[in-house]
Amino acid sequence: MRISPPRLEALYRQIDVASLEGHRGGQEHPGLVRLPPHYKGLRVGLFGGSFNPPHKGHRAASLLALRRLRLDRVWWLVSPGNPLKDKTELAPLGQRMAAAQKLACHPRIKVTGVEAAIDTTYSFETVAYLKRRCPGVHFVWIMGADNLAGFHRWKRWRDLVALVPIAIIDRPGSTLKAMSTRAGRMLAPYRLPENAAARLAAAKPPAFVFLHGPRSPLSSTALRKSRP
Repeated sequence: MRISPPRLEALYRQIDVASLEGHRGGQEHPGLVRLPPHYKGLRVGLFGGSFNPPHKGHRAASLLALRRLRLDRVWWLVSPGNPLKDKTELAPLGQRMAAAQKLACHPRIKVTGVEAAIDTTYSFETVAYLKRRCPGVHFVWIMGADNLAGFHRWKRWRDLVALVPIAIIDRPGSTLKAMSTRAGRMLAPYRLPENAAARLAAAKPPAFVFLHGPRSPLSSTALRKSRP
């Protein structure tokens, strides 16, 4: 699944940075949607999700990625909404942003609502935008192993895999079955050994690593259901 340079450049061009800058979302959520500071050579993990609500499992996965992948930062991309989930249960963006900032409480974990500013719905669009907007930054997409079961339903998921290396964080119940999913089987040839995880940020995609570590049983869905 190696992508030729012309094809890769075409993927980047599909997201017009100039047309997205200053979108109405920035006016609706002032102060929440700016990109964190960044510079050429920075190694950044992108952890996207609705964070509805954020929980300690998000923080634990981020700390694991920071350590094992030798990242400089992890950006929590708090989404305006997930097209694959019920939006009726979605708390307002500002509320989720504030909760995420309070929970993260770490100088190298940055919370941003940039997707609201650029009005992207799909992860591929967000990553393509960031790679054009932040040249020279080494991005890694971070996702839980439980998400592999539905990863093939993501809009342009194969193009996302071609744009950015991926770190898959082990989750309870997913250790053995994650790689047998449709997306897991497709990714299998591009797997780096876990002891080479520090090389992932500089690896040419497609590339991924499966990180094992303390597994949090927490989930946003379960937390919402437990509320009175």
